[in-house]
Amino acid sequence: MEIDAWVWWLIGAVGLGIPLVLTAMPEFGMLSAGAVAAAVTAALGGGIVVQVLVFVVVSVALIAVVRPIAARHRSGRPEFTSGVEALKGRQAVVLERVDGNGGRIKLAGEVWSARPLDPDASYEPGRQVDVVEIDGATAVVI
Repeated sequence: MEIDAWVWWLIGAVGLGIPLVLTAMPEFGMLSAGAVAAAVTAALGGGIVVQVLVFVVVSVALIAVVRPIAARHRSGRPEFTSGVEALKGRQAVVLERVDGNGGRIKLAGEVWSARPLDPDASYEPGRQVDVVEIDGATAVVI
């Protein structure tokens, strides 16, 4: 019993799909798509040279086009911050004098203990300050 070429290409596509699932490397998926395109070419009666060319062209084209787009989307997406990380960089209002001994601020609708980044600095009630760091339950402000 002889197996048709298109079946071999589909077996190759599945074989390339397995590392895609195991390693999450999208390049294997693009090579797998190239193998499917070669299987279609084989099913339509294309010779082995045409099949290999279709596999190479489709795989390389997908890698050349899809990878840069995916990289752009991955790096361009803003990170979602939560918890104390989301409080860094926000403004707060001084409620009780903030100096080297501590103080209180209103940050994101809550009262926080605070201390200045510069131990010699002090901020009077009503002044706007910027939160540069959260140290435990204390906001470090400038």
